[in-house]
Amino acid sequence: MLGNLNGWHLLIVLAVILLLFGAAKLPALAKSMGQSARVFRSEMKEMKRDDEAATPEAPRATESGTASSVTPEKRPSSDTSA
Repeated sequence: MLGNLNGWHLLIVLAVILLLFGAAKLPALAKSMGQSARVFRSEMKEMKRDDEAATPEAPRATESGTASSVTPEKRPSSDTSA
C-alpha cells in the first residue's frame, strides 16, 4: 500500500501539512509531540519497574531442602496455667 510512495508524494504530503497547520504552528506541534513521546517512554519504564517490584521472588532453598527466607509463625501458647 505504502510501497508506491516516492519523494514527490512525500513532498506533496508535507506541503499539505504546512498549508493546514501553518509555518508558525509546526515547531510547537513538533515540540509537543516530542514531549508526549518522552512522557510516554518514562511512564512505560516506571510501569515496568513497578511490575518488577510487585513480583515476589521465589524463596531460595538451602542444602537441607527447606526455604531459608521462610520463618515459622509464632503462635501464642495454649498454656493457661498462669
